[in-house]
Amino acid sequence: MTHPAVTEHPVYNYKVVRQFAIMTVVWGIVGMLVGVLIAAQLAYPALNFDLPWLSFGRLRPLHTNAVIFAFGGSALFASSLYVVQRTCQARLISDGLASFVFWGWQLVIVLAAVTLPLGYTSSKEYAELEWPIDILIAVVWVAYAILYFGTITKRKMSHIYVANWFFGAYIITIAVLHIVNSAAVPVSLTKSYSAYSGTIDAMVQWWYGHNAVGFFLTAGFLGIMYYFVPKQAERPVYSYRLSIVHFWALIAIYMWAGPHHLHYSALPDWAQSLGMVMSLILLAPSWGGMINGMMTLSGAWHKLRSDPTLRFLVVSLSFYGMSTFEGPMMSIKTINALSHYTDWTIGHVHSGALGWVAMVSIGAMYHLIPVLFGRKDMHSIKAINAHFWLATIGTVLYIASMWVNGIMQGLMWRAYNNDGTLTYSFAESVLASHPGYIVRLIGGAMFFLGMLIMAWNTWKTVSPGTAPVTNAQAQPA
Repeated sequence: MTHPAVTEHPVYNYKVVRQFAIMTVVWGIVGMLVGVLIAAQLAYPALNFDLPWLSFGRLRPLHTNAVIFAFGGSALFASSLYVVQRTCQARLISDGLASFVFWGWQLVIVLAAVTLPLGYTSSKEYAELEWPIDILIAVVWVAYAILYFGTITKRKMSHIYVANWFFGAYIITIAVLHIVNSAAVPVSLTKSYSAYSGTIDAMVQWWYGHNAVGFFLTAGFLGIMYYFVPKQAERPVYSYRLSIVHFWALIAIYMWAGPHHLHYSALPDWAQSLGMVMSLILLAPSWGGMINGMMTLSGAWHKLRSDPTLRFLVVSLSFYGMSTFEGPMMSIKTINALSHYTDWTIGHVHSGALGWVAMVSIGAMYHLIPVLFGRKDMHSIKAINAHFWLATIGTVLYIASMWVNGIMQGLMWRAYNNDGTLTYSFAESVLASHPGYIVRLIGGAMFFLGMLIMAWNTWKTVSPGTAPVTNAQAQPA
């Protein structure tokens, strides 16, 4: 798309990073469009048009897979393969393997987009894809691990920068989680049954499900934070020692938090309590990382007035801090008795998914795309600024409406008359939730509009008519 002398670095493989960066924007639009559609369906059910493949039950897993693994995954692939080369001062060990990882991951996403609306599902949260696709995921992921760790082994720098610790932990852990949780007995090409039964299946699923959050959506994106926040702020990490303590505490504790999804279930009470206690302890390393990122801006806070990319990165840390306070709080059994199965959980998930994951990814892409395509900056800084405010206000509307809905639902469901009968029917709680669903739709639509602005800005930045900047790749790691 531009002159090879500008876009190709003599040492590094930027081609695969460019591919994943562009697909981050593409899949972000696709995943969030589906999210806006299903949010609209909850407010106006007729929008499923009585078509089975447009029903909420089929589109919801498509939305979660597209946003987490297509959008978020592409951002993680792009940033990790860029950061490992820059900080190790070594080219990826194999251009062919890098190409296989890119096209293999795109194939996984396309297969998900086809099978989920058709109703082919294992019905496991965040792991709905059937066994042939699960095998493909495992193969691509192992190739990714070989590519990543192989590059680290040939590094020119003896030191391994902390971002690579987080990326490495997420790569190893997701491989283990996926392979164990996806163990199944196939009965046809499109149907299988879990290798586990009953409560054990539930425990394995939420060991996977919460650590998909803990490692894919937290550790991986902390790797992004530890490189791109200092880079964009032009300041060193506030405390490198704290970053290492943050790393070891996070990965030691997160693995135990899954049972808090199964309070008041058939899971043994000791396992539920263990999940709750570990979730509460998890607050400390989470906030340690958030504070480390925030304090990195010491002496650079004035940059927020003129740098909307830095604003994305810093506000994402604010949402990370809020989400990692709210999660441990919701794991407490007495609070969980009110919040579980309500929209409060949906608000919590999206404060992390939109506020933390999406915003740190967007900030990283706004930093990366000009570098990868040899530009001085994105085409329009005003467009980044507009995107920032749409994303921020949209996220706040989304999560606030779900908080209000969730607490109201929990209180309505537990209200009893003097004779022991329920005060409200479930249908009455749904009717009372309708205004919140409309506000959520508005907030989600605002976030989606911001992604469309990002796509336009990206297109104008990488289009051939834009003047390249010589030696744009020569910035220090």
